[in-house]
Amino acid sequence: MSIVSCSIFASELQLKGELTQGSLMRGQVPVGFQVWLNEQPLKISAEGYFVFGFGRDARLTQQLKWVDNQGVTHSKPMELKARSYKIQKIEGVASKYVSPPKKVTERIRQDNLQVAKARTLNDNRSDFYGDFIWPAAGPISGVYGSQRVFNGTPKRPHFGVDVAAPTGTAVHAPANGIVTLFVPDMYYSGGTMIIDHGHGVSSTFLHLSKGHVAAGTKVKQGDLVAEIGATGRATGPHLDWRINWFKQRLDPALLVPKR
Repeated sequence: MSIVSCSIFASELQLKGELTQGSLMRGQVPVGFQVWLNEQPLKISAEGYFVFGFGRDARLTQQLKWVDNQGVTHSKPMELKARSYKIQKIEGVASKYVSPPKKVTERIRQDNLQVAKARTLNDNRSDFYGDFIWPAAGPISGVYGSQRVFNGTPKRPHFGVDVAAPTGTAVHAPANGIVTLFVPDMYYSGGTMIIDHGHGVSSTFLHLSKGHVAAGTKVKQGDLVAEIGATGRATGPHLDWRINWFKQRLDPALLVPKR
């Protein structure tokens, strides 16, 4: 992972992450500092940790501002690297998932509300600051930012990374956190679990065949939390792992070693 210096003094403000679209950026400042991203105040932990993220199509020029313990304001522009994304064409998806019947509209709405609520949490924990690990073993079958075309119909971009593996393959917590949601049968995503890592950062696992932990469970990095499946809209067994910073959908692959 790259370390980006963004300070007047070497020890004043530090960031780690890649300055690119889809990236989660984590930082640390001395206790008592205040930090803003594009005039949005950022939550700072008792240890001085903070976090923010750039979405798939984030504008390339961003601004970071901070106020030190002497009340002096500093600011620095950040130039992001633009990314290009793959297009995937997938045939054989059941028509009910490409254009769902009206009778399931309310079910889909309720699914979305549950996920959205879980992603609004702004917990004080700073589990997000540690290194992340891959939650499952297997080849990468789908990448962040790619747009999928189901049966010839363009759909929304893919906001996760897919790990292909047989049903029943173990899924482990990629970082410390607390489980905020587990629903075994959402319409699109099937078995769905969300783990909150603090300050609005969360991991979401989709298409699970089984969950091993319930909402409210605290987990440590590496703990068994679920099993891979092919539930919901899926053409085969795989794990769709997503990372969010509140509503910003980020690239999990930028947080873990390259395969």
